Amino acid sequence: MLRPIEATAPHPETIRLQPTRGFSRVLAPRELWRYRDLAGQIALRDITVRYRQTALGGAWAVLQPIGFMVVFSLIFGNVAGISSNGLPYPLFSLSALVPWTFFSTALMLGSDSLVSNAALVSKIYFPRIFMPAGVIVAGFVDLAISLFILLIIVFAWGYAPSVAILTLPLLIAIATAAALGTTAALSAINVRYRDVRYVVPFAIQMWLFISPVVYPSSQISEPWRTLSAINPMVGVVEGFRWATLGTGNAPWDLIGISAVSAAVILAAGLAYFDRVERAFADFV
Repeated sequence: MLRPIEATAPHPETIRLQPTRGFSRVLAPRELWRYRDLAGQIALRDITVRYRQTALGGAWAVLQPIGFMVVFSLIFGNVAGISSNGLPYPLFSLSALVPWTFFSTALMLGSDSLVSNAALVSKIYFPRIFMPAGVIVAGFVDLAISLFILLIIVFAWGYAPSVAILTLPLLIAIATAAALGTTAALSAINVRYRDVRYVVPFAIQMWLFISPVVYPSSQISEPWRTLSAINPMVGVVEGFRWATLGTGNAPWDLIGISAVSAAVILAAGLAYFDRVERAFADFV
């Protein structure tokens, strides 16, 4: 006689909910990879809307550094007579303005990225770091365009970049790390304290003049010249001049210090972002 087989109920799955710790949301490769498609869409959206409904469109990526180059050449090069280390002042300033424009634009737009996307941040979950990071990725397009124009002007002026131009990816990486760390912290603070939107434009102007954009770092005496490289844009700016103009000595001391400083800024910015990320939906 056959006996019926008794059905056994499956054991219920236990799910434990607990708060995340450390960099579990910001830097966890599995979490970032899981939302990789969304990250790409955010970056693509930032690229397409940056100059939407503008008459000149992407030409602004060129007009901004070119416009500042003309003004700086007239005021600081001709009127003030600031040294340019024997280089034509327009080239001297433009080679610095290309990375600086990328950095300053990232700070300006990235610091407001969470608040400007409040509807998205407050309704669904995704790694929020994609918001300021998407602004920086969109900035790479402008950087590529302005860098291309810079190289055309350099060749037209009779200069030829040396093999040092191969260091540009390293310099861009340093600027990107500094921009992402700073922007992550500012965007997180801006969620709770909207004063950031008023502080950032003023801070960018101050940061411009403590970076060797309108003057060479060689005008600063030691040890202040070396200490100034704690500002990560010092090594980036001087490195860009050396790499694109092919003149002068390699500022490896400034680049090295700026690289370490950028890494510290990146780690600190991401740490703060991760710490306060859980409360974004409550304040945004």
